[in-house]
Amino acid sequence: MKRELELVIIETLKEVVDNELAEGPEEPGVDTPLFGRNGLLDSLGLVSLVVALEQVIEDRYGVALSLADEKALSQAHSPYRTVASLASYAEAIMARP
Repeated sequence: MKRELELVIIETLKEVVDNELAEGPEEPGVDTPLFGRNGLLDSLGLVSLVVALEQVIEDRYGVALSLADEKALSQAHSPYRTVASLASYAEAIMARP
């Protein structure tokens, strides 16, 4: 499931980058930094990605989730660091009962 989520995040990231930035990485991958030092997105771009991703996950998997909750914001290692870290976080949320 994580690999599938990584691909969904990359696809959604490309859409956000096309809408928000003049130019982004040629081909984002799992190690692409999203936010923070050397991050591709500013705070508005991150919000756009999170909102779009929540909608895509709900549409594709039928799971309504919040990727920007207190738990995400209070973690020692932000889930918004890379595509892979965000996919891991989304997978963990989706696995909750």
